[in-house]
Amino acid sequence: MTRKITISVPDDIAERLDREKNVSAFVAGSLRRTIEAERTRKVLSQLGFDLSEEGMAEARARHRKAMASVTPEMSTEALRLIAEASRGRLPSRG
Repeated sequence: MTRKITISVPDDIAERLDREKNVSAFVAGSLRRTIEAERTRKVLSQLGFDLSEEGMAEARARHRKAMASVTPEMSTEALRLIAEASRGRLPSRG
């Protein structure tokens, strides 16, 4: 079921919407992503994640530090494991 509604938007948003063939689908998709992001943030918050600006800044810093420690060899091995897993073959550990 769908409903027709009328909204007013700032000029810059209207200009962006003018480039869409199906404005309704574009807006609905955008809102669905926003709703899903809200749900995700709610779940993460309930699990104890700090989603404040300070908490997010700390998480970004920790992520940058972790990514900086990834060696080319680690990246190569990760890609190999992903390829194996995508073929349904998980390597044994041993």
